[in-house]
Amino acid sequence: MQIKFPFDSSKPVAGESSIDIPKPANDVFSYIGENFFDNYPKWAVEVVEFEPLSGKEVFVGATAKQIRKDNGAEVESVFKITDYEPNVKLIFEGITAPYKHSYLLESDGLQKPTRLTFRFELLELEVFMRPFQKLIRSAIEDGTETTVENIKNLITAEVQ
Repeated sequence: MQIKFPFDSSKPVAGESSIDIPKPANDVFSYIGENFFDNYPKWAVEVVEFEPLSGKEVFVGATAKQIRKDNGAEVESVFKITDYEPNVKLIFEGITAPYKHSYLLESDGLQKPTRLTFRFELLELEVFMRPFQKLIRSAIEDGTETTVENIKNLITAEVQ
């Protein structure tokens, strides 16, 4: 007899938030994409250590190591940039852990505002964590909301 679980273990647990930033797309992307290795620890306040492993140039395949403080525990992971399109998107995925960060920009050319959408996906969930999927999704959604607000606040303060 096969046990039927009340959740789908093949689907990622994801959260997504969007925000309008009163800057043109090239300014927003410069901050998020072109200067990612300098600025990421500023908006990802849970990152306590961060080290680009391929230099500070941003390109598909570039890697970095981070240590995040999650619920009091330090969690280390290495990730690589998997998609990079100026003024449109920056996506990276964990190499040593199953996650994906997507930063997507929408705008009408050089017009303001720029719509930033941040999506975080936990690509796999350990068996013992699956019953807590709704709670995990809620925490992820809270985190995505904080992330877009942090980015907006930093960009509007730093990009004049």
